[in-house]
Amino acid sequence: MKIEEEINQQRPFKDMYQKVGVNILFTASWLSKLQTDVLKPYGLSVQQFNILRILRGMRGKPATVKLLTERMIDKTSNASRLVEKLQRKGLVLRKSCRQDRRRVDIYIEEEGLKVLAEASAQLEAQMADCMSHLEEEEAGQLSDLLDQLRG
Repeated sequence: MKIEEEINQQRPFKDMYQKVGVNILFTASWLSKLQTDVLKPYGLSVQQFNILRILRGMRGKPATVKLLTERMIDKTSNASRLVEKLQRKGLVLRKSCRQDRRRVDIYIEEEGLKVLAEASAQLEAQMADCMSHLEEEEAGQLSDLLDQLRG
């Protein structure tokens, strides 16, 4: 469906730049809602899921809140608060660093890996279904264009 129909646009966009900007924001919101719906049964927010994925990628090495913040997709999220919530759920572990008492190391727990694997499988299936409207080459082109847009 065209963006004009999705948002019930009555007047034409000022130009193609305005149209693509609105379309990107609308599509990002649409994808975020799909992700939220998939992650809800696991008790995870999109941001918490992102933290777990970063920690899994550390392959057993510790992360700090600073590192998590730098690697997160949503840079406005409060990584410290997200880690605290994940710890209460038993998905991550926070430990004081032996070498530097001011530093807190964060690890993903076995339960966190299990929940992440299940949620990832569901999310990947949902995203594959959503993206099935694009050929693989088109998806690559779109990704390249978005990279180009960010400079």
